[in-house]
Amino acid sequence: MEILYVLLPVSVLLVLAILAILGWAVHSGQFEDIEQEGIRILSDESQKVEDNVERHQI
Repeated sequence: MEILYVLLPVSVLLVLAILAILGWAVHSGQFEDIEQEGIRILSDESQKVEDNVERHQI
C-alpha cells in the first residue's frame, strides 16, 4: 500500500510532462503540414543531392 504513495505522484508527474511536451509540439508547429512530409519522402531528391555534390567537386 505504501508504494501507491510513490507511484501515484510519479504517474501524475509523468502525465503532466507528456502533456507539456505535446503542448509544446503543437504550439511550435510540429503538426502543421503532415501530408507534405509523406510526399517529400517519396520524391526523388537523392538524385538532386548527388548532382549537387558532383557539381561542387568539379
